[in-house]
Amino acid sequence: ADESDDYAVTLSARARAPQPAPLWQPWQPPRQETPAAAVAEKPKLRPLPPRQTPAAPGHDAVAAALAEEIEAAPLPAGMQNGEAQVQQLVEEMRSIKSLLERQLAGFAWGDMTRQAPERAQLFGQMIESGFSGQLARRLVEELPADMDIAAGRNWLAGAVNRRLRTLTAENDLIDRGGVFALVGPTGVGKTTTTAKLAARCVVRYGADKLALLTTDGYRIGAHEQLRIYGRILGVPVHVVRDSEDLRRTLGELRGKHVVLIDTVGMSQRDRMVAEQAAMLARAGAVRRLLLLNATSRGDTLDDVIRSYAGEDIAGCVLSKVDETAALAPAIDAVVRHGLLLAYVANGQRVPEDLHLPHRSYLLHRAFKQPAAGSVHRLRDAEPGLLMPAQAAPQGAALV
Repeated sequence: ADESDDYAVTLSARARAPQPAPLWQPWQPPRQETPAAAVAEKPKLRPLPPRQTPAAPGHDAVAAALAEEIEAAPLPAGMQNGEAQVQQLVEEMRSIKSLLERQLAGFAWGDMTRQAPERAQLFGQMIESGFSGQLARRLVEELPADMDIAAGRNWLAGAVNRRLRTLTAENDLIDRGGVFALVGPTGVGKTTTTAKLAARCVVRYGADKLALLTTDGYRIGAHEQLRIYGRILGVPVHVVRDSEDLRRTLGELRGKHVVLIDTVGMSQRDRMVAEQAAMLARAGAVRRLLLLNATSRGDTLDDVIRSYAGEDIAGCVLSKVDETAALAPAIDAVVRHGLLLAYVANGQRVPEDLHLPHRSYLLHRAFKQPAAGSVHRLRDAEPGLLMPAQAAPQGAALV
């Protein structure tokens, strides 16, 4: 009885105990079985066309609008003139540099006139003759001490002579033979010099050992002058148009001792200079002879030499030596650039006015000074204005 009472009490207690709330679940419809036929024949769904979303003022649109506004908006005056201001600043810096160099040159000139007046006088004489400030200062600073003006002039002439490379009778280009193209600016005398070299070759080896070519077939009557010289010498003249034509013609003339090519004259600043050099290089073993006008200024000669420079330069020819009043600029340029001076032309006569370089004559002409009353004579401290601020280091190129 006690056990049953305890059991009843327990059950009644459980019945009266608070029950937890039932869990809520969403209503689900009763599951229906799909027929097999419906599963087998599933309908094909067409993809929806892309939804055209109206352009909203998002980040891309805002960025594009801002970019257009920035491009269309005018720059501030300061930014517009920025490039001009930079250029002006560069020009001012160049002016300051030039001013400082002149002041340094003036200091150097003052030191030279006080400490070595003979050297200062010799430097001024070289400048008056037409030598560049770089070469003149280099040589004057190498001048031995305790030399008077006369001895110093002789020493300077000897120094230029030692630096001057010239062709001699033993290594004349005509005797060595080969293919040579005469190049240079317009009006420098290429055709006349070609005829002079041709005459020298005919005298030594005969007309059958020489061939004349010209690449100047574009100007009307450009090659007629060379044809006239060719008829006089008994040598035919071949006109070539391009590198392939030149290569083919040189192959046909392989048995000739000397082949001379008269080229088109063009300015040293013409881009065709490089194309002409490339055409000659593609044709084979062609070496160039550069003609330099002895009446030109030193800076012009520097410009010409730089434009025509190349490993195939066999040497240079100074033309119009008889027309120049100052030969120093030409000799100075040849020395500074290390060119081989092959020939000197001093007139229009063929072949008389073409010579191998005569060193004594060239140096005498180079160191010749203007007349006493000439406006080109320098006075007082004027040579110091042409003196470089610093001498080039020993062994450095003076170009």
